Amino acid sequence: MATRAEATVAVRVRPRASRTAVGGTYPGPNGPALVVAVREPAVDGRATRAVLAAVAEALGVPRSRVLLRTGERSRDKVLAIVDPPADLAQRLQALYGDSADDPPAAGGRA
Repeated sequence: MATRAEATVAVRVRPRASRTAVGGTYPGPNGPALVVAVREPAVDGRATRAVLAAVAEALGVPRSRVLLRTGERSRDKVLAIVDPPADLAQRLQALYGDSADDPPAAGGRA
């Protein structure tokens, strides 16, 4: 069985936002986190599912390749990007934007 590469991304969720948006940083417990605002409330996993979809869209990867690793019931989550694109670091840099002086590199495991 072949091992699939994974990169991890810390995120900070803002549920019940006026609109869905991915961008900016937050000094979270897992290190600097990508801020993900979603319209859905944090009820029955609705916000988490919306976060996974929003991050997949923002990174330009299929939703099936974005998985929740930790933080099922927390605003601070760690996501895994399975078989990440070669330019994932640049895509994340664009999302961190100007609010990050030194944004974190995507964590990776081969």
